[in-house]
Amino acid sequence: MEKNLHSAEAVAKYKSLVSAIGTCMFTTSGESGHHASRPMAIVDVDDDANTWFFTSLNSEKIKDIRNDQDVAMIFAHPGKEIYVDVKGRAAIITDRATMESKWNPIVKVWFPEGVDSPDICLLKVKTDEAHYWDSDSSKMMQAFKMLASVVTGQNLVKGVHGDLNL
Repeated sequence: MEKNLHSAEAVAKYKSLVSAIGTCMFTTSGESGHHASRPMAIVDVDDDANTWFFTSLNSEKIKDIRNDQDVAMIFAHPGKEIYVDVKGRAAIITDRATMESKWNPIVKVWFPEGVDSPDICLLKVKTDEAHYWDSDSSKMMQAFKMLASVVTGQNLVKGVHGDLNL
């Protein structure tokens, strides 16, 4: 079933889905035009549906973003049958107060000196478009419904997908 969401409802759904997954494949375009993807853990999704990450200023993704701010994020939780495809524009944030407000102790694994780490920065991705798929049941139940669909000839596999118009 298709269910497109708008405004506050879309933002709430986006925050809920993305926060539940926590990690995405973050894709940038390099100078040569080739795409590069890497897993990244989110630190926040704000009320404007901006997605925030800590990273190193010396990373390849930062070089890519300085060349082309358009990025893609793919969030997937196969066990819950939840998927979110996001396109947005990334901004590099080095403001200390903002980094302190977004700080999460788990980030200390990568940045032992915290916000005092010399090459730390935030990535803020402003969501331009997002599409989601959200199943109404577990993987086991999905398999059962697929089998029942074959037997009955009716599609019993239900789920919701749609655009998140933020």
